[in-house]
Amino acid sequence: MTDRYTDTEDMDIATAAALAGARVVREMYGQRLTRIDKGGGDFATGADVAAEKAILDVIRSARPDDAVLGEEGGQLGADSAARQWLVDPLCGTRNYAVGTMLVAVNVALRGGAAAVADPFSGELFRTDGGSAWVRRGGDDVLLTPAPATGLVDVNLDPPFPGAPGFRAVDLLGHPGFVERFRPRVVSTSLALAWVASGKRAAYVSDGAELSGDLHFAAGIALCRAAGCVVTGVDGVPVGQGGRGLVAAADAETHGALMALIARA
Repeated sequence: MTDRYTDTEDMDIATAAALAGARVVREMYGQRLTRIDKGGGDFATGADVAAEKAILDVIRSARPDDAVLGEEGGQLGADSAARQWLVDPLCGTRNYAVGTMLVAVNVALRGGAAAVADPFSGELFRTDGGSAWVRRGGDDVLLTPAPATGLVDVNLDPPFPGAPGFRAVDLLGHPGFVERFRPRVVSTSLALAWVASGKRAAYVSDGAELSGDLHFAAGIALCRAAGCVVTGVDGVPVGQGGRGLVAAADAETHGALMALIARA
C-alpha cells in the first residue's frame, strides 16, 4: 500500500464502483440474458460482464495506475502493482439467472477499503479498513454484529477440499448444530455483510485460503472492520494459510462453531 491516497478516498471509490455495478445488475434483471459457459457447471451472464465493465470504468478512471482482478475479465494491470482491486460483479449468478434477488456486488482493495452492494434492497455496506457502515436511505450507520438471530449461513457449493476431514455441509446434520443454530443457505457472499450487520450470527464455508479470493475479500473486510471473529475452518487466521472460512458475530459463537467443526 502507498500513502498516495487516504483510506476514506479508497472507500469512496469502492462505494462508487459497487453502486455502478449494482445499477447494471438491477437494470438488467428479468431480461433474457446470454449465458457464458465457464466449465465445470459454472457460468456467467451478460449482466456479470456488463456490471464488471461499469465497475472497471469507475476504478480505472479514479485509479489508473492500480491493478484490477475481475471475476470475468481476469487481471488488468501489472501483477507487480502495489495496489490491486478485487472485483466480483455479480455474486449469486445462479440466483440472478432464475429470478432470485439474493445477489451481491463486491469491490475490495486488497488489504484496504471495500464495498458490498445489494442491488435490490438498496443497502450498501462499506469499510475504510478500520470501521464499517451500512448505508440505508442516504445515512451511514455503524455496523454492529450480534449473534441474537442464531442464523448461520453455510456455503454448500462443491468442491469440498477439506473432505473427508470436514465439509461445511456436514454441519447441517450435526445434532449440536441444530440445537443451537438455524441453518440458512443464501448462496452468495451477501451473507458475510449480514454477519457484520447482525442479520446473521455466522457464516461458514469450506474451501482454500479465502482472504484474497475476489468472491470473499469485500465481505471479509467488512466483518473484520465490524469486529467479527474471522478465521479458517481450522482456526488459523484468514490470510495466514488457513483453509475455508468461519466469520462469527462474537467469540462465543465462533467458539461453538469451531467445536462443532472439530466433531463434524
